[in-house]
Amino acid sequence: MDADVTDSAGTPPEPEEPAGAEQPPPADGAATGQTEAAGEPGPADVTGGTGGTGGTSESGGTSESGESTERTERTENAGTSTADGTGAPREDAGSPAADAKGRRHWLRWTALGVSVVVLAAAGTGWWFYRKLDGNIQTDTTAAHELDKYEHDRPAAVVHDAQNLLLIGSDSRAGNNSAYGRDDGGSQRSDTTILLHLAADRRSATAVSLPRDLMADIPACGRPDGGSTKAQFAQFNSAFEIGGAACTIRTVEKMTGVRIDHHIVVDFNGFKDMVDAVDGVEVCLKDPVDDRQAHLKLPAGRQTLHGEQALGFVRSRHGFGDGSDTQRMDRQQQFLGSLMKKVQSNGVLLNPARLYPVLDAATKSLTTDPGLNTLGDLYDLVRSMRDIPTENIRFLTVPRQPYAYDGNRDELVQPDADRLFKQVRDDQPIKVAAATDVEKAKEKAKEGTKKGDGQDDKPDDPDPSSSPSAPPVYSGTDAASGMCG
Repeated sequence: MDADVTDSAGTPPEPEEPAGAEQPPPADGAATGQTEAAGEPGPADVTGGTGGTGGTSESGGTSESGESTERTERTENAGTSTADGTGAPREDAGSPAADAKGRRHWLRWTALGVSVVVLAAAGTGWWFYRKLDGNIQTDTTAAHELDKYEHDRPAAVVHDAQNLLLIGSDSRAGNNSAYGRDDGGSQRSDTTILLHLAADRRSATAVSLPRDLMADIPACGRPDGGSTKAQFAQFNSAFEIGGAACTIRTVEKMTGVRIDHHIVVDFNGFKDMVDAVDGVEVCLKDPVDDRQAHLKLPAGRQTLHGEQALGFVRSRHGFGDGSDTQRMDRQQQFLGSLMKKVQSNGVLLNPARLYPVLDAATKSLTTDPGLNTLGDLYDLVRSMRDIPTENIRFLTVPRQPYAYDGNRDELVQPDADRLFKQVRDDQPIKVAAATDVEKAKEKAKEGTKKGDGQDDKPDDPDPSSSPSAPPVYSGTDAASGMCG
């Protein structure tokens, strides 16, 4: 049959097709849409072959069909568009693409959160570091004074070993005024300890020097710019005369040991350190009542905190015969217990307990320029942390009552020089309880009288009875503690 044509001018007629031939579908919806939009007729309607109604498509019918097609296309396009209007296919919830996108979103937020936490921790750590570092005071005066007398100082013998002088100041100035009157800022060294760290850092030896020991004090510079004459006087007056520098030079002259660093600790710093570790346990055979030291304690096992601990290590009249010898022995036992507790995992691995210890320690310290930063002190402590407590030994230099004044001490020779040589040469030093050392000495004397210096007992506590064996000194170690 003949196909209908439109009245549009210039449009070529459609070719005739056989009746009943099927019309091929349009190539795509876009082509149909374009034809209809141009006002051209769509394909002839064929319904049931020749029996259908095949009328001409008017322009109005064509427009309606085009609008319907466009609405369909807009609906389909809207269904496949994304929220960002890019026209990309939308990812259905639960699809692999959506899951991957969710994971990327979660990872970005996690990374951001971790970054914030790390920055906050770094900022907090830096604040703590700066605070602790700022607590430390530097004694530049002593360093300058020691430089002036460098030619008089002994040389180091074992360079990997270190010798530190620990000075406990009895100054009553400032916060220490509660412990007595301050005579114009004068101070003496209440406690002085020569701490030797072995080159292999497998042992440490703390030698107490009695404050009442008579010693040769060299000419020293005074804080007012003047100088003093060399004199033979009570050891702890060196600190009053010329501060840490004069004390260091007096110790070096006495021992021949080169002092590498010095640390001065005051009363309040000691109290705060004891409190920071929740006190130190002691065991007393008898009750103590020392009004001068403001100390009253019952007999038995107990834990001492700041004020009591300070009174305990300073008291002379509340224990035994009131001698400085007993006081130093008590100090050594207490310091050993304190060091043992600081080395414990409960302190070192617990930041909440470690920080107060560090804060208390740094606030109470005055050091030479070589130890005046937290990093320097950390390196020093780190070098000691692996020393077994049984190898941290405490003893007092061999001494006896001074011949001209029973209230003063003098060195026992040649025992003292032998000890100082062991320290200089980084040789091992052995200690034992005072009672064991005295018994061993008595046995040695008896053996000498019989012409036999050995009793051949394997449990002899004093191997020094053999001429070739190193001496054993009266002392203790950090493992023993005050309660065994």
